[in-house]
Amino acid sequence: MNRPRISLIALALPLALGACTMAPQPKPASTLNVPQGWRTPAPAAGAPEVAARDAGSNPAPGVVERDWWRSFGDPALDTLVRRALDNNGDLRVARARLQEYAARIRVAESARLPALNVSVGPTRSRAIGPFGTPVESTSVAGSVQASYELDLFGRVAGAVEAARFDNLSQEAALDAAALSVAANTASGYLNLLGLDAQLELARATLESRERSFELARHQFEVGYSSRLEMSQAEAELHATAAAVPQLQRQIALQEQALNLLLGASPGPVARGTDLLSLREPAVTPGLPSELLRRRPDIAQAENALAAADASLAVARSQLLPSIRLTASIGAAAHSLPDLLSSPEDLWSIGGSVLAPLFDAGRLRAQAEIAGTVRDRAVYAYETVVRTAFAETDNALASIDGLHRQLVEAEARRVAAGEVLRVARNRYTNGYASYLEELDAQRTSFTADVNALQLRASLLAAHVDLYRALGGGWAPATGVSPAPAASAAQSR
Repeated sequence: MNRPRISLIALALPLALGACTMAPQPKPASTLNVPQGWRTPAPAAGAPEVAARDAGSNPAPGVVERDWWRSFGDPALDTLVRRALDNNGDLRVARARLQEYAARIRVAESARLPALNVSVGPTRSRAIGPFGTPVESTSVAGSVQASYELDLFGRVAGAVEAARFDNLSQEAALDAAALSVAANTASGYLNLLGLDAQLELARATLESRERSFELARHQFEVGYSSRLEMSQAEAELHATAAAVPQLQRQIALQEQALNLLLGASPGPVARGTDLLSLREPAVTPGLPSELLRRRPDIAQAENALAAADASLAVARSQLLPSIRLTASIGAAAHSLPDLLSSPEDLWSIGGSVLAPLFDAGRLRAQAEIAGTVRDRAVYAYETVVRTAFAETDNALASIDGLHRQLVEAEARRVAAGEVLRVARNRYTNGYASYLEELDAQRTSFTADVNALQLRASLLAAHVDLYRALGGGWAPATGVSPAPAASAAQSR
């Protein structure tokens, strides 16, 4: 009787394993092409190289210092960025999320160890005895149960691996958020200094317009000029005066935006140096291929891809049999004193093999879902890399274009100032009408504002370049995201 049963089990086991198999789900073909170089020439010297030269060393090309915001030479900016990195609300949320993913690793690793459970409970029952009379009994039992799953097909190991890659992805996400906060703080501060410079220019121009209006009114009163010239001087005075509160409003809004990044209450923001005293940094970006190891968002996408691939392996392993070993030891008695003094020993030991035969395609569908998640992670990784290349090229193009614009704007500003000086002398000496000086005033003011705006935009473009290059970020010791993603894609 036993041999046919054994033969039936031996026949059913290969059938069960065959039913559990599933065709491989290959990863999508890569469409990513790494460019050989940048379209726009890189700046000749980098700010980190300046700092390193001050320290007596020469960094390798393409290296960006971690505290890159110090390259602008403003201690107040350094203070603001560090406050933002310490107190920003989004970063605090990201740090809490990282603790969650670290706990998920411990949850996954717990499946590698046996599970132990203790149970103690009294039982009171009433039943019909063999002679038809009710019989009441009391029993007390206690036991310790242990269970352990043999990880023959790597399901538990795959779950642990997926949890670790998820944790690495969240670490990179925290670094990417910190880089964004630092860059936004630096950009906001540079914009604030640009607005301060424009406000100072507007106030100085307003004083000049007041003097021009007083002169025009005096010449009208003594009959040297017409009411038209006096009215035009008054209109220009009010136009310049209106620029002052407009700039003050923009400064207040920018200060509030910075306070939000700093996690601070509304209030003024401390300044250091002025806009024109800031150093203009320039970074050596290196080769495009080097960018893949310098941006935390790329590391985040790489580890997310590796986690998705490990989760796919776990989903596929659900189709394979699972083997669980169980054991228990305990004691029972009719009362608690008997349980403590002379109990009846109870024990059991066994094992089970659970293999899915029919589930209406649920496990296969879950594996297919995991495959689509892995495919989306591949597409997301390629998109992040392309975005990194585009942002770096855009920042380099902006620096190059803005630098050339600023050269021309400075030349125009100097020329417009000379035109204003000549026009004012001609008007004062009676050789020209006030319209000539008025036109020169407008041109000079526009040229000054344009030069200041371009200067602020050029500095902000350097921040964008630092952001595009990863801001000096580097993987943690012993962590190499790029090989991890390569290993995931080769599964």
